[in-house]
Amino acid sequence: MALKVLFIGGTGVISTACSREALAQGIDLYHLNRGKSAQSVPGVKQIVADIRDPGSVRAKLDGLSFDAVVDWIAFTPEHVRTDYELFRERTRQYIFISSASVYSKPVNKLPISEDMPIGHPYWKYAQDKTDCEKALLRYHKESGFPVTIVRPSHTYGPGMMPVPGGYSVIDRMRRGKKIVVHGDGTSIWVLTHNSDFARGFVGLLGNARAIGEAFHITSDELLNWNQIYTLLGEAAGVEPPIVHLPSEIIAAFDPKTGGGLLGDKAHSVIFDNSKIKSLVPKFTCTTSFKTAARDAVAWFDASPERRVLDKEFDGAMDRMVTAWEKWMASAKGRND
Repeated sequence: MALKVLFIGGTGVISTACSREALAQGIDLYHLNRGKSAQSVPGVKQIVADIRDPGSVRAKLDGLSFDAVVDWIAFTPEHVRTDYELFRERTRQYIFISSASVYSKPVNKLPISEDMPIGHPYWKYAQDKTDCEKALLRYHKESGFPVTIVRPSHTYGPGMMPVPGGYSVIDRMRRGKKIVVHGDGTSIWVLTHNSDFARGFVGLLGNARAIGEAFHITSDELLNWNQIYTLLGEAAGVEPPIVHLPSEIIAAFDPKTGGGLLGDKAHSVIFDNSKIKSLVPKFTCTTSFKTAARDAVAWFDASPERRVLDKEFDGAMDRMVTAWEKWMASAKGRND
């Protein structure tokens, strides 16, 4: 009999890819969401309800139970508490989508394994995910709630530029405008294509050995940030004019990305994926970023409507470059 699985959300970059993979594996898949997204996956059974309104969800779930429930849109301890109350008698497995950003930074060793300390010093998003994990493990210990924790790292999909600013970065490169890269650009990073992530993730659905455990699922391809921007430039047919700035300065000019930079992207990350591979032996990542970058640029180039510019990002980058170059010129003058 096919596994019966519920995705709460299900229309995001990662969850859409996982939905397609689940259906390809013969899983009986349901989505619970408000039904307002333009994204839909043929073959999914729809339950229209708002997870932030537990009463309406409870009414729609009357008589339903699942082999696995996955919440793609839980971000706070209050969210997972609601899930616990709704699904503790309705599922054999509850999967919480956390984040690899929960690992303490800087990490005390590489590669990163799932048993390393968690706790983020800067970024509230990661701090909330950490608190969710702790709450769920407490429910597991106290009542046997069948939780599995999954920690995606930087996961992207078709038509995406997995860098701050999105398509605006390609636009700047093609106009010869400078691109700000943090530090000296040599910190190591891992980018994972959503289709690759999905193969590892779907193997955890209904897997009794995953109960009470945490897993990150990432590519084994390692790139530094200079290489990432260079590959994007190659895909766009230009050489990126890179300017390196300290992470603290970037965060001061652009506080929206500051927490994720100072406590995450400014540090090198390499992940040990042996744990997910031990439960899902067929898991392997096959999409190189070089190929994905070419595909993404081609996707944007195919239609003017897709080439939306982030004016706030573009302005912040201009201000950073101008301020930095003035400071450098002043420092050079003082030293001459």
